Amino acid sequence: MLKCLLVIASLVLSSAFAQKQSPPKDPDEEWHTLTGEEPIVVARGGFSGVFPESSALANELAVSNGLPNTVLYCNLQLTKDGLAICLSDILLENSTNIEQVFPKSRKTYEINGKVYKGWFSVDFMSDILFTKVALVQGIMSRPSVYDGVWPISAVDDVLGLKRPVWLNAEWETFYQEHNLSIISFVKKALRLMPIDFVSSSEIGIVKGLGGAVNSAKTKLIFRFLGATETEPTTGKQYGDLLHELAMIKTIASGIAVPKSYIWPVSREEYVLPATTVVMDAHNLGLEVYAHGFANDAVVGYNYSYDPVREYIPFIDNGKFAVDGLITDYIPTASEAIACYVSFRNPAKSKLRREPLVISSNGASGDYPGSTDLAYEAAIEDGSDVIDCSVQISKDGVPFCMEASDLLPTTTAITAFNDKTTAVPELQQDPGIFSFDLTWPQILTLKPQITNPFLSSSGLVRNPAFKNKGKFMSLSDFLEFAKARGVRGIMINLQNAAFLAAKKGLDMVGIVSTTMSDAHMEKESTLKVYIRSDDTSVLTAFKTNFPTFIRVLTVDGKYGEVPKKVADEIKIHADAVAVPRSALVEITNYFTVSSTDVVAQLKSANLSVFVYVIRNEYVSLAFDYYSQASLEVSTYVDFFHVDGVITDFPYTAKRYITCPCRPVHTDSSGYSILPPEVGTLLALVPQEVRPRVDPPSPPLDGKAIVDPPLPPVSNVSTTGPSVPATADAVPNISNFFLSLLSVVVLTFHAHSIL
Repeated sequence: MLKCLLVIASLVLSSAFAQKQSPPKDPDEEWHTLTGEEPIVVARGGFSGVFPESSALANELAVSNGLPNTVLYCNLQLTKDGLAICLSDILLENSTNIEQVFPKSRKTYEINGKVYKGWFSVDFMSDILFTKVALVQGIMSRPSVYDGVWPISAVDDVLGLKRPVWLNAEWETFYQEHNLSIISFVKKALRLMPIDFVSSSEIGIVKGLGGAVNSAKTKLIFRFLGATETEPTTGKQYGDLLHELAMIKTIASGIAVPKSYIWPVSREEYVLPATTVVMDAHNLGLEVYAHGFANDAVVGYNYSYDPVREYIPFIDNGKFAVDGLITDYIPTASEAIACYVSFRNPAKSKLRREPLVISSNGASGDYPGSTDLAYEAAIEDGSDVIDCSVQISKDGVPFCMEASDLLPTTTAITAFNDKTTAVPELQQDPGIFSFDLTWPQILTLKPQITNPFLSSSGLVRNPAFKNKGKFMSLSDFLEFAKARGVRGIMINLQNAAFLAAKKGLDMVGIVSTTMSDAHMEKESTLKVYIRSDDTSVLTAFKTNFPTFIRVLTVDGKYGEVPKKVADEIKIHADAVAVPRSALVEITNYFTVSSTDVVAQLKSANLSVFVYVIRNEYVSLAFDYYSQASLEVSTYVDFFHVDGVITDFPYTAKRYITCPCRPVHTDSSGYSILPPEVGTLLALVPQEVRPRVDPPSPPLDGKAIVDPPLPPVSNVSTTGPSVPATADAVPNISNFFLSLLSVVVLTFHAHSIL
């Protein structure tokens, strides 16, 4: 089985993960590392962000996904017979299935002053561990389908890949109690093997290895742990030892520090100004390596759930750069170094037309959607088109808001709880709707940032700004867009038929009048996109504003667009907005297959926009490595969509202008290739492979064409919205009040290093 999987993996690697090349050296390139060379990438346990740590596949993929200077990191542990294996946690059950294999072998030991209960390598012979025990993924947010497939790796297995190797050695006193010595093993390894780096968080081990290290071949690194943890040799806290770098220089050539030592993070999870640790160490001649990087760890709201943004300050801030990044996600660190630093300028496009970056309620991933702050940020982040989803107030004022239900996006529940009603034509749950409040009433509310993954994963967006910003009327939005010189605006109209028939509000007429008053039909440089899921709305605008570009939203689950249906859409629209699920089929967070929806729509001469792209790793398939820009690359450089609609415009724009896009690079440069759909699933053994959902059906043409818009009713003759049931109102109130008081996030525990 293992041999078969290795063969499959090698075939996959050859096609999907072509060897990366370093980018050509730019004459203006200036790295503020100790040597002036670009930082290295150190793969902690191989590609452990996806595969079990230090497995054969994790190490192979680290090599194929990283820069040529990628270093493989092995945390040493000794078996009962003195053989060295690679596992970071002293408790084997955290990274192997040993607890199931030997359920009665649990032991208790005191190690460096702490009591540990579990399974330990010193209690098992190496042949037992290699043949009976298999690796598992130790972090809940990562794939578990590879558990039990790969055996534990020995140091020799890692060295066999002929790449630079970093050995980390710990727990000398513990091993001595079992008639073993990690120092003796490393000394022997240094004599017989090409070891590039050796590190330890114990000063005693670093001193013990000093005489055996040839500094011309091997770098000896002192590894800092958390600031309040105690270093076992000196009894001092690591935070205090940070002030003794001159002493450390006498025993080591470099230091490895938690990333928070360099860019601290506040208790509120915002990144603080940098410390002087790197510059202080460099002034003494010490190299600095930062550890603790993982794409699926929540750090610093400043980074907008974008792991690339986290790396950049460590390597490109004008003052210092770390000498290496120790990470679970090798591709992201490699891309940051090769593609995204400031002196590797955005590429001059070789394409006739680049895909558009279209905001989703502005930069709603960072600020409350549809507010002035969100729109300002969207423009600053590079949006080509900013959007306004139009809602209509009770007194007929059009304004920008994600949906007519104000509960998710405003503080309406605290002021207008009595306005909670049920509108089954629009949604299942009761809400407080824009058409039941006047514009002056709406202006008394505060905006509220949306948190789409709060209930499922505890992830929140930029809480310091959760109620900041000002609402915008449609007329204000139009003037703002013209003043800021954006390339385009997208006006999204929903529920026009309902508003006309049930509320006496002529959405099409109101919006048309506002557009005319702003002279939008005369704009020559600003393109206007009218988006709706109702073909009758688009038809009305075609008649009144023939220069506007009509975009039909086609939601739902489908995997094919028959030619007849595409041709029908073309009658009513110039472009189509499709959900992500229409392009890539996903099962249990694995991509399964791609569809031909984009090509089928383009064959009818329709532009295609995909929505909604978000940065939070829980919104991404495992194939994208918890990195939203790789999902963007799939839509842009595999499907060749005409635009991406996103809550985080900065991430999308940065990729589209990236010099490492396939369309911008030649064969000699570093290239970011879209992940091949289905690759990771193919590496799962057939007997444990998740059941794949059946392909989505073709798009039903009957659902495309809508009936003509109804006449606008006399509101006095229509009944009011249906009041919510007596028990629904307090439930809604309690739910949203609880959102306002959320202070604790649910984080996946990460055992880094």
